[in-house]
Amino acid sequence: MCRVLLAFLRGSQKVASRKSRRLLDKSKTFHVTCGVTICIFSVLHVAAHLVNALNFSENYNEDFPSINAANYRGEDPRKLLFATVPGLTGVIMVLVLFLMCTASTYAIRVSNYDIFWYTHNLFFVFYMLLMLHVSGGVLKYQTNLEEHPPGCFNPNKTLRENMTVPKAFEESFPDYTTESFPEDLSVPEPFVQNNFMRICSEEPKFQPHFPETWFWISGPLCLYCVERLYRYLRSNKPVTITSVISHPSNVLEVRMIKDDFKARPGQYVILYCPRVSALESHPFTLTMCPTDTKATFGVHLKVVGDWTERFRDLLLLHSNQDTEILPIFQQRRYPKLYVDGPFGSPFEESLNYEVSLCVAGGIGVTPFASVLNTLLDGWKCYKLRRLYFIWVCRDIESFRWFADLLCTLHNKLWQENRPDYINIQLYLSQTDGIQKIIGEKYQALNSRLLIGRPRWKLLFDEIAKCNRRNTIGVFCCGPNKISKILHKLSNSSNSYGTRFEYNKESFS
Repeated sequence: MCRVLLAFLRGSQKVASRKSRRLLDKSKTFHVTCGVTICIFSVLHVAAHLVNALNFSENYNEDFPSINAANYRGEDPRKLLFATVPGLTGVIMVLVLFLMCTASTYAIRVSNYDIFWYTHNLFFVFYMLLMLHVSGGVLKYQTNLEEHPPGCFNPNKTLRENMTVPKAFEESFPDYTTESFPEDLSVPEPFVQNNFMRICSEEPKFQPHFPETWFWISGPLCLYCVERLYRYLRSNKPVTITSVISHPSNVLEVRMIKDDFKARPGQYVILYCPRVSALESHPFTLTMCPTDTKATFGVHLKVVGDWTERFRDLLLLHSNQDTEILPIFQQRRYPKLYVDGPFGSPFEESLNYEVSLCVAGGIGVTPFASVLNTLLDGWKCYKLRRLYFIWVCRDIESFRWFADLLCTLHNKLWQENRPDYINIQLYLSQTDGIQKIIGEKYQALNSRLLIGRPRWKLLFDEIAKCNRRNTIGVFCCGPNKISKILHKLSNSSNSYGTRFEYNKESFS
């Protein structure tokens, strides 16, 4: 999960293909797949070693004591698990992996994100234990294969154990023979094969394998540590908060300024406030990006958890106003806020299609807000020539978050004789009757306000009909239910030769 590297690859010319850049959006899926794979093979690994512990204890081999993990026959297997370096580190690693896996489930991430955050950072402990795990020397290899090949015959050992040797061996090596081998007994195959005898000149010697785990994990771990160090150096200076605006439905807008901060529409940043939490930081999509004419950037965050509640209380401390915008030289003392980023997301591609369909659910509108703000500054320099914007909310007040932005953009496009550039559809999913966005200036939005939920199949057919034989980028940020429907419709064929490419962003 090297976010800086992914953002660099997405924004550079190294990955010129749009299909290749879309693969970068699967980094989270790849990360989850690797985690599940580790869990599955860890279960098999643990089960195999439990059987090994029993075998070492019950089937102790006195002929080769150096390759036995047990010290004597019948040794308690629990001693092998808890009193040895491989056993103890393995047990702790299983516990750490269990905590990381269970805390990564959707239910825990939604109900208590802190548990997920703290337990997931135990990966560093897991890797340190993994490198110690192989230092116990349980796995060994034979160092004197030439002197003691597998299946060889050791005459010295035979004499010590008062065993008889075959006649063929007596003729070749009379000094080793004490009494003749019975004539009526055939010579065993292991002793003579094609008149060639495999003779041991010394006892087998074993040596532990040199640990190689570090060789496989040191590279990715060093890359991650270098990136974390770079992110720390980049974000160690607090930003200047210029304004804090409280919006309806528990949404807070924070506008900031930071030196040499550059971002592209659709990207996100990670906010860290030490007074809220010394260890926690959370990602938020940029709703306003800095441009050549203004350095201000901002985020909208919905107050839904402990971190956002504490953050809101600190920003609006001793303030009874919903909006507080002061000149910089009159700024009151806001808490220190650090910004890490920006980082890439699928919504950066929304401006690289000729036609894009953007679907937002509730606060999921934030990625598209930065795109709309960018189009407000100028749309002719981008490849995008038509934008379908669909926003579904439960209450009418939620539309006021970006009502001014939508109206301003709508009026600008009308003045430039491009009213068809953006198609706005607002859906109010829960209502007791006909409602409107209060305000005369919102008349353009009221005419586009619909009651109920979108009929997605008809919507896709209409868009496909109006854009025959074209490729349309579909972008969704909202509930999984809507996302699954759009994904299914994007993969289905139509009679107009229109192809839909699905892109998704999720806050979970």
